[in-house]
Amino acid sequence: MEEHIGDRIRRRRVELGVTQEELAETLGVSYQQIQKYEAGTNRISAVYLHRIARRLGVPVEWFFEGYGEEGREPAPGASARLAQDLLRGFERIRSPAVRQALAALARTVAERQAEDGAGGTVS
Repeated sequence: MEEHIGDRIRRRRVELGVTQEELAETLGVSYQQIQKYEAGTNRISAVYLHRIARRLGVPVEWFFEGYGEEGREPAPGASARLAQDLLRGFERIRSPAVRQALAALARTVAERQAEDGAGGTVS
């Protein structure tokens, strides 16, 4: 569970452009502590998780979304949340060439999956 929460912290922090140092300063801990939280090597207390959630602009339960769901069908709305995450990240990309390359990649993956059958993986 610590690794899942740490991954979610890292993902949201990067999405917002917040450095480990900035997040650490908010919490009054070292950036090394943030590294340990994100790696899942140190457990995060409820107080710190609440502070992180406030700083990153998400509810505390956001850190638990998807935990234990590996191999299961996505929960209703999960695909929409992933699309929103993807769109937010895409909008932060400044380079038109990188945006075009990512859009082409997404089209190619979708086309390959359609050729291989619904839900197939691209190899």
